[in-house]
Amino acid sequence: MTPSKPHRVFLAGLAAFLLVASAAPGLAGEPGPRTWTADNGDGTFTNPLFYDEFSDPDMIRVGEDYYLTGTTMHTMPGLPILHSRDLVNWRFVGYAADRLDLGPNFRLEGGEVYGQGFWAPSFRHHDGVFHIFSNVNREATFHFTAKNPAGPWTRTRMKRGFHDLSVLFDDDGKVYVVWGYRGIRMAQLNADLTDIVPGSEREIIAPEQGMGEGLHFTKVGGKYWITSAWFDGMMRLPVARADRPDGPYEVNREISVGEDFGLAEGNRLEAPKPPFTIIPPDPRPRGRTALHQGGYVQTPGGAWWGYSMMDYNSVGRLTALSPVTWKDGWPYFGLPGNLGRNPRTWVKPDTGAKDAPHAPYERGDDFSAAVLKPIWQWNHVPVDARWSLSERPGFLRLKTLPAADFWTARNTLTQRSIGPASRPRTLLDASGLVEGDVAGLALLNLPYAWIGVRKVAGGLEVEQRDQRTGQIAKARVSGTRIWLQADADFMAETARFSYSTDGKAFTALGEPMAMVFQLRTFQGVRYGLFAYNEAGREGGHADFDAFEVFEPHPRGLRRPIPGGRKVTLAALGQEKVVIVEKRPLGRALLRGPEGYLTVAADGTISASKARDDKAQAFQWIETPTGELALMSLVTNRFLRVSEAGVWTADSPGPQSDGRDGARFVWR
Repeated sequence: MTPSKPHRVFLAGLAAFLLVASAAPGLAGEPGPRTWTADNGDGTFTNPLFYDEFSDPDMIRVGEDYYLTGTTMHTMPGLPILHSRDLVNWRFVGYAADRLDLGPNFRLEGGEVYGQGFWAPSFRHHDGVFHIFSNVNREATFHFTAKNPAGPWTRTRMKRGFHDLSVLFDDDGKVYVVWGYRGIRMAQLNADLTDIVPGSEREIIAPEQGMGEGLHFTKVGGKYWITSAWFDGMMRLPVARADRPDGPYEVNREISVGEDFGLAEGNRLEAPKPPFTIIPPDPRPRGRTALHQGGYVQTPGGAWWGYSMMDYNSVGRLTALSPVTWKDGWPYFGLPGNLGRNPRTWVKPDTGAKDAPHAPYERGDDFSAAVLKPIWQWNHVPVDARWSLSERPGFLRLKTLPAADFWTARNTLTQRSIGPASRPRTLLDASGLVEGDVAGLALLNLPYAWIGVRKVAGGLEVEQRDQRTGQIAKARVSGTRIWLQADADFMAETARFSYSTDGKAFTALGEPMAMVFQLRTFQGVRYGLFAYNEAGREGGHADFDAFEVFEPHPRGLRRPIPGGRKVTLAALGQEKVVIVEKRPLGRALLRGPEGYLTVAADGTISASKARDDKAQAFQWIETPTGELALMSLVTNRFLRVSEAGVWTADSPGPQSDGRDGARFVWR
């Protein structure tokens, strides 16, 4: 961000924080990107592809180019298109829908559509045209087309809705749509793709066969394939195949099953309404956050890769990339010897393209451009006349509208939060507020919390409010330029709010917020800039000078591989002292007093004085919460230790409760 105006003050405060943070353990001496990138820069990548929500992904390849879109629900603009050449590094291309205005509720006029809007899009390319089909719950399915993925896109409302649909353009010119949950239905679409051909609708997979929802319909090798998402109990990705589009279909229920990278189920809501009782985290390895909804893509060289999403607790539903292994005619996620499971860190796909690590978006914004950065999305349809980037150049101006509370406030500008931890900060000029106005920084969720500045008789107050607890904390301030920030830890699922009048010294306000994953908005926590009037009238305005996000852990490893160092691995009360010898592609050999840890084909461990990279190499991987997991390249399974002190390399993956002895703390 170029300090071209009073942002120098804003950046000075941020830089002071970054200087302190850079000295934290595990960060010193390891310069890197300011925002999360899956590309580790060493030929490997670490899931998720994006550490901010990208749900219900659908991916296509056109020549040597890959394109991706996903669910956006009630946020505008919607249906983002990302582009990649290597499947790991993605760039933003555009949005297919600038807004979705289907009535007053979509505009927060007397109602709302939280958790509705654009769902589970189906992305296709046929005869030089890009197609996106997306269902809007309670309304209809919409069909978007463009010659260029950057747009312009045309929109057509279809004559009916198809839940979690997928569309297939078959080789004979016919176009099919599949949709549904458990009981999967199929029909042929008419020539203009607005409705089904009369008499063509039928059930092709019965509920008891084990398919879920979130369908992806493709044709590969002369066979028809449907992938789906199963979320009842342990999450998994079932796949069906047939020789004809209408079946009969054979179902494999466990193409991917229980792969959560060791992430436990976090906070959940008992019900999405007051008193917002929170169900505490459940560490049991039940697979409730595991990979489920997704599909496949093939590289020009013929290799197959899978993509899917997982419920990453309060940060939202994230997208992961998986190597695919074919066995008995089925495309399993995972590696030989450990099918259905997926390494969190693995070798990048060989697509023939080379790209430097980068993220799709810039998260910070000094609001000096003529348009908002594409990371931003409005909460529901905005009121264009009540916000501006031009009335005061270099500032985002939000003009207050009447609202009962933050949940119903219009013109809240949001972006997806980013994990595993992040600190959003904004600088607010509150001089334009009038009595009854409140403006600030929110963590949009249900329940939500915010910190803001309220105009009261005689001056300004900083206020922090938590919807779940109903607690309100206040502090009187004398100046009109106020820095507001939130420290969000998505592994601990807590956030703290603070403010400053000089951008250097910050004062905490209020109690920690408990963040949750819930199905009311069906989104993870979002950062939000807001301004509204609680006195029932249009008020003044709030000028946001800048917005920035700091991420303390923007890489796949919080701590670099300690090559050449003696470390102690500890789990289940057992310890092993080894010297780590770093190898290419994020791998390591472990040398103990009796020799290198050597893995046999059955996973047994022995010590050998002779070095053998193939039998002794481990992929160095971290769980989402930072423990070490070591995957043997012999078994493609993980090193573990029993309570009796027996070491083997036969774990399918680290369990969320740690009782399998495959999550190591090292020092």
